[in-house]
Amino acid sequence: MASSLLILLDDIAAILDDVSVMTKVAMKKTAGVLGDDLALNAQQVTGVNADRELPVVWAVAKGSLVNKAILVPSALAISALAPVLVTPLLMIGGAYLCFEGAEKLAHRYLHDASADAAERQAHLQALADPSIDLLALEKDKIKGAVRTDFILSAEIIAISLGTVADATLAQQTTVLVGVALIMTVGVYGLVAGIVKIDDAGLALSRKSSAAARALGRGLLGMAPKLMKLLSIAGTAAMFLVGGGIVTHGIPPLHHAIEHAATAVGPIAGAVTPMLLNGVAGIVVGAVIVAVVTLVNALRGRRH
Repeated sequence: MASSLLILLDDIAAILDDVSVMTKVAMKKTAGVLGDDLALNAQQVTGVNADRELPVVWAVAKGSLVNKAILVPSALAISALAPVLVTPLLMIGGAYLCFEGAEKLAHRYLHDASADAAERQAHLQALADPSIDLLALEKDKIKGAVRTDFILSAEIIAISLGTVADATLAQQTTVLVGVALIMTVGVYGLVAGIVKIDDAGLALSRKSSAAARALGRGLLGMAPKLMKLLSIAGTAAMFLVGGGIVTHGIPPLHHAIEHAATAVGPIAGAVTPMLLNGVAGIVVGAVIVAVVTLVNALRGRRH
């Protein structure tokens, strides 16, 4: 009986070890979405009154948990009932990542900057207008952030599912739930910290200590740069991760990238697949943006 108990404990430990490894792999695969997730959600809650920033982040985090409570069972059902759909859905998620990255670049370099400035000015005027219902404005921000989170969460769950497609249902469930919880706590914990950096900097800059004031000024200067860095890293990761997902779903292209990596030697071969996946992601994203732009233009002409 004792030996049977030891065997059972060993089996449980092996299962937990497998789950831990798969969770780590899934987290690495979804890391590309993390930077953009942080930047987007931090941007969504900016402009809220300082004393309402953390409650807004908490409200969005609860909405994110609801999103994942819907997405995780849906993903498991697809994996159990129609596993053949996992790869196409994964490729759709990867293509969408590429599209988001290309759209951000197109918006940055082709969009009229004056329109963005006018939008920001209108938002500031709304905050200063006593007749504006700030609670309603806050609710709109929360709804928008939760909608954005649903898309990003769907990408995270789809990518995670692809890493555990061949695992048992119990392992898939454990990994997806684990990734969902870790991502939610991690993302919104960091978002809460990011949106409060400027407040912390302002508080320190008013201290009597010269060192505290210097640190405060540093934090105030760092906050916008951190947001910009997150946005850049998130965009790059979209192309790298999204392109990698798309190329992996096209065997001839995936094998060609692997062959190119082995042909250039061990050192260059370590970064070649990443670079080629990034190029593929840019191409895929640019094509989708062009198609969407053309379709929207044709619809505009009809109406």
